[in-house]
Amino acid sequence: MRIHDSLIGGVLLVLALAVLWHIQGFPPAAGQDYGPAVFPGLVACGLALSSAVLMWQGLRAHQPWLRLGEGMRSPRHLAAFVLTIAGTVFYILLSEKLGFVLCSVLVLFALQWACGVRPRTAVLVAIVATLVIHTGFYKLLKVPLPWGVLQRWAW
Repeated sequence: MRIHDSLIGGVLLVLALAVLWHIQGFPPAAGQDYGPAVFPGLVACGLALSSAVLMWQGLRAHQPWLRLGEGMRSPRHLAAFVLTIAGTVFYILLSEKLGFVLCSVLVLFALQWACGVRPRTAVLVAIVATLVIHTGFYKLLKVPLPWGVLQRWAW
């Protein structure tokens, strides 16, 4: 599927403006000239500039606003797309109850399976990727990921 660059640029511009509006409420850092709003503000300004360029180039290209590609006509690719959305909703709804580890393994396995990866390889990759992601976020970055039913074995 091909969406017109101007539409994508417009959505990204709205996102950048929303971030810039939101960071106005961030408190200043004590004793410093910059605070927690500086980095998100710089990223949002870069995104706004990039989205404006994308919109300008899209308008100059005179392309159709939406064009379905071969991938959206293929049942396998369409199933993978739907499974991606379903996996995200599954994680949002059940990650607190099941925990990050179980949800991640299930979602990663399902996505790989939908893309044609052999089940044995998909299970192995899903488990290893989940453990690497969990270690990176939970141990190194100190992000509190939900344990869910595995709370007894939390490390």
